[in-house]
Amino acid sequence: MVLLCITAIMRAGARLLRNCALKSKGKGVTKMADEEIKEQQEAAEAAAEEITEEVTETTETKETAVDESAEKIKALEAQLAAEKEKLLRTAAEYANFRSRSEREKLGIYSNAVSDTIKELLPIADSLDRARESSKDAPEEFRKGLEMINNQLLKAFEKLNITSFGEVGDVFDPELHNAISSVDNDEMDSDTIAMVYQKGYKTGDKIIRHCMVQTVN
Repeated sequence: MVLLCITAIMRAGARLLRNCALKSKGKGVTKMADEEIKEQQEAAEAAAEEITEEVTETTETKETAVDESAEKIKALEAQLAAEKEKLLRTAAEYANFRSRSEREKLGIYSNAVSDTIKELLPIADSLDRARESSKDAPEEFRKGLEMINNQLLKAFEKLNITSFGEVGDVFDPELHNAISSVDNDEMDSDTIAMVYQKGYKTGDKIIRHCMVQTVN
């Protein structure tokens, strides 16, 4: 729009000079005056063309600068998106690493507890047999056995160790190890008729399976 206005103004000036030249001829102006007016007219037209070229170049330069800026913005946006994706990927990898480390830590702790408890289970078995065989023993002796057994059970409880396997429980191959079977009309099939050795677990981890006799 600016270019068109400037061009129109310059051309209007050139036409004005041309009209002045024609009027001057009509009034008997000398040939030298005509040439001077003609030169001014040509100078005005040349100036108009020069200004037009300058404005055109300026416009083209601005358009080029705008295009370059747009390209730079697109490049920066693409770089930002790539960095954002990289950051999110790194955060996800760290979260997975932290979760995996926690599981490994818990697994190490659970294995250490299990290995320790396995060494104590024979003591628990001996206490159970002593309590069963001490029914006719003096009361003070039986109280002493019960006290020791309760202390051991409290220690197991603090370590999240629980025992399982009772007569009448439904047989579960994931928990029980059947070493014999028996016919018993008074009990349901696939139930435990006798417990030879208690089972122990921590959470879902089996420390020792329960050794049992099942009903056919």
